[in-house]
Parts: sequence; C-alpha cells; structure tokens
Amino acid sequence: QVQLVESGGGLVQAGGSLRLSCAASGAIFRLNVMGWYRQSPGKQRELVATITSGGTTNYADSVKGRFALSRDNAKNTVYLQMNSLKPEDTAVYYCNGVGLTRDYWGKGTLVTVSS
Repeated sequence: QVQLVESGGGLVQAGGSLRLSCAASGAIFRLNVMGWYRQSPGKQRELVATITSGGTTNYADSVKGRFALSRDNAKNTVYLQMNSLKPEDTAVYYCNGVGLTRDYWGKGTLVTVSS
C-alpha cells in the first residue's frame, strides 16, 4: 500500500504564493508518476501538474508559468510551488500517485485565494 499526505494549504491573497508538499510512504517504488489535481465546488477534479520518476513535468495550461512541480526522491516528497495565485485557483488540492495497477490519492488540502 501507498499513503500520500498533503500539507501546505491555506489562505492567501491574490498574487501571493504557497508551496504544497506531498509525502509518500509505504510501497512507493510502485509509483511511476506523481502529481496534483484540484477540485473546486461544483466542478470536476482537474489535473494541475504531474512529474514522472525521471523528472519530466506536465502542467495544465491554466497554471503554466505560475506553478512548478518538483520532487525530492530522498525524502519521497513532491512539492508544488504556486506563484501569482488567482482567486480561480481556489480549490482542494489532491496529491496523486500512479502505481502499477491503480491510482493512489491523498485526502486533500484546501487552498483559498482571496481577491
């Protein structure tokens, strides 16, 4: 089994920054890709960014140039640096890990951006 624990959410003003962390434990060798998704009230969960085990990143168009995803393999942690935050970035952010046979999800961390 794999456990993913997010941290770093909170309230920030528009234009500000936050850094989310996702710590993985358990059978982490099963995780080929890790990333972040988000879900706003009344909307479907959407991709924010992903990173492969080799370090290749992929971003949603809405966050390109503002968010940066990185990973520390020694700490089994991925980080999402979010800059120039906008009110529309307000959502619950979920850490995701893609294993050999299934996806794993954290419980989510709330990010609120005030205007």
